[in-house]
Amino acid sequence: VQLQACGGGLVQAGGSLRLSCAFSERTFSNYNMGWFRQAPGKEREFLGAMSWSARATYYSDSVKGRFTISKGSARNTMYLEINSLKPEDTAVYYCATSSKVGTILRGNPDYWGQGTQVTVSS
Repeated sequence: VQLQACGGGLVQAGGSLRLSCAFSERTFSNYNMGWFRQAPGKEREFLGAMSWSARATYYSDSVKGRFTISKGSARNTMYLEINSLKPEDTAVYYCATSSKVGTILRGNPDYWGQGTQVTVSS
């Protein structure tokens, strides 16, 4: 399984960004998906997750209200929209997938994707 997050870049504080994540294998379209980030010198942080059916979403309290997870029309894509970006959002953002959403919530998904760098300037 390959996952690839993309869409990162350099943005100004207050702006918005949409990251995308794609699976390489359509057989994993029934997997739950999640987003994490890791800032320099910090541990990897859970941001949010979505069940494979897209009927349930979960967010970390630290990003609730500013971050939105959605599923693409293609079964093997997912998005993370970030609004009102802050310099402290600067991090490498990772998508992940797992057969059980609980493992994502606990920070231990089955598969990790390659990250994409988001840098927010003040």
